[in-house]
Amino acid sequence: MGTGHDPPRRPGPITQGMTVRRPSLLAVLLLLLLAATPAAAPAQIAPAEYAARRDRLMATLGDGIFVLQGADEPAEDYLAFWQSPDFEYLTGLREPGAAMILSKSGGAVTQFLFTEEKNPAREVWTGARLGPEKAGANTGMTGRRIGDFQKVLDSLVAAAPPKVFVVGNDKAGVALKARAPQLTYASASGALQRLRGAKSEPELACLRKSIQVTNEAQKLAMRAVRPEVNEFEIQGLIEYTFRRNGADRPSFGTIVGSGPNSTTLHYNANDRTMRAGEVVVMDIGASYRGYAADVTRTVPVSGKFSPEQRAIYQVVRDAQAAAEKEAVIGAPANRMSAAASATLAAGLAKLGLIESPGATYDCGAGGTRQCPQLGLYYMHGLGHGIGLEVHDPEQYYYSGTIAAGSAFTIEPGIYVRENLMEILPKTPRNEQFVTAVRATHERYKNIGVRIEDSYVVSAAGVEWVSRVPREMDEVEAAMKLGPAMLSTAAPPVDASCGPLRVQP
Repeated sequence: MGTGHDPPRRPGPITQGMTVRRPSLLAVLLLLLLAATPAAAPAQIAPAEYAARRDRLMATLGDGIFVLQGADEPAEDYLAFWQSPDFEYLTGLREPGAAMILSKSGGAVTQFLFTEEKNPAREVWTGARLGPEKAGANTGMTGRRIGDFQKVLDSLVAAAPPKVFVVGNDKAGVALKARAPQLTYASASGALQRLRGAKSEPELACLRKSIQVTNEAQKLAMRAVRPEVNEFEIQGLIEYTFRRNGADRPSFGTIVGSGPNSTTLHYNANDRTMRAGEVVVMDIGASYRGYAADVTRTVPVSGKFSPEQRAIYQVVRDAQAAAEKEAVIGAPANRMSAAASATLAAGLAKLGLIESPGATYDCGAGGTRQCPQLGLYYMHGLGHGIGLEVHDPEQYYYSGTIAAGSAFTIEPGIYVRENLMEILPKTPRNEQFVTAVRATHERYKNIGVRIEDSYVVSAAGVEWVSRVPREMDEVEAAMKLGPAMLSTAAPPVDASCGPLRVQP
């Protein structure tokens, strides 16, 4: 269900490939490789965007010194490096071993960016580095070598003992506290999280692109699912599609959970062979230039939902639709969760998996505490913010209200665990509940359904970006098409998205 806005621009079309009785996923991937063409490199988010973020942070914190260290160099140079989200948000720099200092006193502001010096002998192993001069020029900060960090910090502190702002357990702040406990320290974590919670238009562009790439992976995976395929084959197709379309990596561990694994929320071993008559939950997300998508679809392994799977799926889809109706600019965000939970409870009661929408069970030993029966099948929140992290700060966490600049997911689910009846505390009340629902539970056991979509909010309204088949007839129709291969056309690239890159 949309929100009345045009769908985002989609990557290139998919054409149907040859279908055989049991084509291997390896064969499908080879077809994809033959068809693929490299994507053009994107332009970067303007340095002014990062500078404005630093200015807003200093304006929020007031006078003082702000210190932050980036992610360390990996223990071995053959390991992947990923910048810490806070440091990337403020600098756009994707180099290890960097740090920054911001100093504000009245109208006087100084900004230092510390990086490793260029070292050709080292760079033959790690790749080219910007070096302090170029890093400073690219960011508009004063570039210094990382070896000067302590000296510069000491000089700023000595000039006029200020308030020092640190972020959580950031290493630079922890080290300074140990060396100079007499200074006044304050946390900048809350201010920085709030800033990150409101996305700019360039950030929304990055999120749209990461979601669009994830959409393509979901559509290809949906068409490749069938009995006797292993979960890791689907994972391989998904993650190949991410990279082929220019994504950096998965934004979290890819989840492909079939049969009983569909009832484990964050299952990611992905090493089970899918069987006929099961469902598979595919919870996936591409990270595109650092911005994370998160989209989940649940599909029938056999290509057609059974009556039991259809019943559970419809309750989840109805809950998502109820939440979407509440996703309006200016509306309280908690209405989304309330609407989804009410719909799930009513649906589970109608199916006979709980005794009534408001029914409880004994969740404490000896019947000392009661919890909603709904929580036995739906035990997570409705959604979360997305951005530089897959669980990113979202501005409605603080304001309570959906507004332009929001980016979030809506992801209700129902998980009928096989062992549910056995793990409840042994109390008379719970025995009564088990007796009432056991036969129904047996009918629906090992069915897990989650439907998750990603949304961004601009002045025009709330936009559903993850436009992948989700109604049951749409899913079944897509699966009938069989394995697909990508168009030979190069995938489109959003030219407004991308952080600083090393240019050797």
